[in-house]
Amino acid sequence: MFTLIPKISVRIAICVGFISLISTAPAAIRLPAVMSSHMVLQQGIKVPIWGTADPGEIVTIKFRDQQKTATADAQGKWMVKLDPLKPGAPAPLTISSSKSITLDDVLVGEVWVGSGQSNMGTLVSMYAEHDLPLKEAMNTSLPQLRLFRVMQPGGWQGVTPDNVNKYSAELFYFGMLLQKELNVPVGVMEGAQGGTPSLFFISQQAFNSDPTIQALLAKWDAEQPPIAVQQKNYEDALAKWKVDITAAIAATSSSSPNPTAPAPDLSSTKSIDKALLAKYPQPQPPIPAMETKTGDVYERLIRPMIPYGIRGVLWDQGESGTGLRSVKQPVLMSALIRSWRDDWGQGDFPWIYVQKPSGGGCALNPADLVNVGAVPFAPLPKDPPTSFASTHVEGYSIMTFPNTFLAITSDLATGIHPINKSGYATRESKVALGAVYGEPIEYYGPIFQSFKIEGSQIRISYTHIGKGLTVPPNQNLQGFAIAGEDKKWHWSNSVIDGETVTLSSPDVPNPVAARYWPYAWANLFNIDGLPASGFRTDSW
Repeated sequence: MFTLIPKISVRIAICVGFISLISTAPAAIRLPAVMSSHMVLQQGIKVPIWGTADPGEIVTIKFRDQQKTATADAQGKWMVKLDPLKPGAPAPLTISSSKSITLDDVLVGEVWVGSGQSNMGTLVSMYAEHDLPLKEAMNTSLPQLRLFRVMQPGGWQGVTPDNVNKYSAELFYFGMLLQKELNVPVGVMEGAQGGTPSLFFISQQAFNSDPTIQALLAKWDAEQPPIAVQQKNYEDALAKWKVDITAAIAATSSSSPNPTAPAPDLSSTKSIDKALLAKYPQPQPPIPAMETKTGDVYERLIRPMIPYGIRGVLWDQGESGTGLRSVKQPVLMSALIRSWRDDWGQGDFPWIYVQKPSGGGCALNPADLVNVGAVPFAPLPKDPPTSFASTHVEGYSIMTFPNTFLAITSDLATGIHPINKSGYATRESKVALGAVYGEPIEYYGPIFQSFKIEGSQIRISYTHIGKGLTVPPNQNLQGFAIAGEDKKWHWSNSVIDGETVTLSSPDVPNPVAARYWPYAWANLFNIDGLPASGFRTDSW
């Protein structure tokens, strides 16, 4: 049976796009929620301004010294694009026809969308007590930073201790760092939902039209039992579940203060204790992979922001994978990134992808506030691992998509919800400043480039060496293993040799392959403080 992981039930129908509009004056003109006072418009591009009016109505938009007009179409939709703007003093933006709407305190600068699951969406209030830089930042006056959150009433907001508590900790701190470094206004727009696979962030149309995804789904369906067999297996499993859950409820009720309480209706799981459901999960009916439904999060949280002018996207999602056993994250993310760019219509805007899993490796300088919560350096295990998880290289393959960059996190706080949001945002801002804005800083750790067999040793070459290769003080380089034709892995004697690393072992006189795992016992960095990536030269 094809399984969707996890299953999310959408219980509330929410209107989006041009249906989800706010009115700030008793006029025919209406604006989407993302168009409000205190907003930041993206500098250097043609900026879309849009809304609805009566069909055929002429709408005039004025901002600074620009004036543009548009005529609402048969559906009442209109849009203009302001000529490229430069940062400057706050100014009003007026939209008028028979009546006018004025948006006050509008700035021009840099705009970023933050999306993903709970690591992007969790609020400042949840982290500030244990994240000192974040706590300090939330109590700082930041008039040049503006916040927007889809589904939160009130449109764009300035930063105050009262409202920043209700905003994404990661995105707020990221925006603050960009604003301070770039010295221009910055707006950040959040569209995130916890516990969501990437499947729900791609529109149904984009999912259905991607040839690679559809081929994988068709292959999966072809390899499954006939749907009639799957249905029979499901019905048998459901019947057994009803017996099991009824017995479990009865056993629980017999020890409760009210043992005569009626048993819940098993046509719905709403009244069943969550702990029992976790122990006895309800079977789900078979769904052919080719009939997968997608995009509910996209429609609710992303489409309402399109086509607002932006610089790029900061994406922190991956703990829940794709939600499809038949499609891996790099494949789905390729289609997702491409579809967002197509829908926005602003070219291949930058996309910063936060590496998963979070943390797990040691830090060059554990005392650095960026690295608070990182695991300590560890001795080598007796033998090298026998496997090399795909997650070690997954982010790097996504990084090969056009204008897509990886925020490397292996040396940061670990866990499903790392406590050090300021550290993660600092690493992400470094990628934005170096890769997107072209500042002369190193934003990656050493990344494997090539290897060369030199007799009894292997030489590894890297890119993103920065100021040079190094290890933490008083440590010997470790974390590399080599193997010969017998495919047996042995820890190597590893030496930094200029801009390369040489590997050798008396147990492997004729090496043919090398690996490096980004774990707590692997300790190659560049002097800039960034950890080396994991790699493998074999395909065994």
